[in-house]
Amino acid sequence: MRFAVDRLDHLVITCNDVETMASWYQRVLGMERESFGPYNRTSLRFGGQKLNLRPKEATQEDWFTGRGAAPGGNDLCFIVTVMGEDVVSHLRDCGVTVEAGPVEKAGALGTINSVYCRDPDGNLIEISSYGDVR
Repeated sequence: MRFAVDRLDHLVITCNDVETMASWYQRVLGMERESFGPYNRTSLRFGGQKLNLRPKEATQEDWFTGRGAAPGGNDLCFIVTVMGEDVVSHLRDCGVTVEAGPVEKAGALGTINSVYCRDPDGNLIEISSYGDVR
């Protein structure tokens, strides 16, 4: 049987501190926090996807995960509906350092306008928009 992947459902981010990360993603990216599962795990919903936050001390028995999962090792790109200049302004208002951008990049559906920052664990966060790329 052959099949094709339809979409990404969720990603798991290994964190130094789940509370710090959840608060940052809520405050800076407007994600909705949720608890799930028998161990009261933390996730952050946005659009039709979610991020699950895995504490770094969780074992394979506690939380089946990739080998070598470690805090700060992810590069994530989120699509928003505002332009890069508005993203820069929002990040600065939140006290988040802008590392680069707005800059033109290649997205999955074409050219995107991207702004880069880092979350509390140092993951590279790209906040991008399609459309009127300058």
